[in-house]
Amino acid sequence: MAFLRLFKPPRNQQFSYKPRYWDPKKEEAEERRLRIETLQNGGVDGMKERLRGGFRKGSGGEAAGRYRNERVRRSNYSLLIILVTLVVLSYVVYVLYFPELEQLLG
Repeated sequence: MAFLRLFKPPRNQQFSYKPRYWDPKKEEAEERRLRIETLQNGGVDGMKERLRGGFRKGSGGEAAGRYRNERVRRSNYSLLIILVTLVVLSYVVYVLYFPELEQLLG
């Protein structure tokens, strides 16, 4: 029997997986509906949900996004100014002191 196995290697195990249909938009709409119902009912659960929603949005929503973009733009501008200043300063140091350094070394 072992002789026959040499010519016919065993096959890999196979299975058939059929994924279930999942609709992310429907699930998101259902979560939103439940959250709105909780907010409208009020009470402690409504307050908790309101706070949780604020943290999810990043405390400020769209205004916070604009504020962040403004800060990033300002930071990039400052970085550019510093970089240009360093390049100009390096060039000045190179032009003024390199000939003297070359004479000392050579």
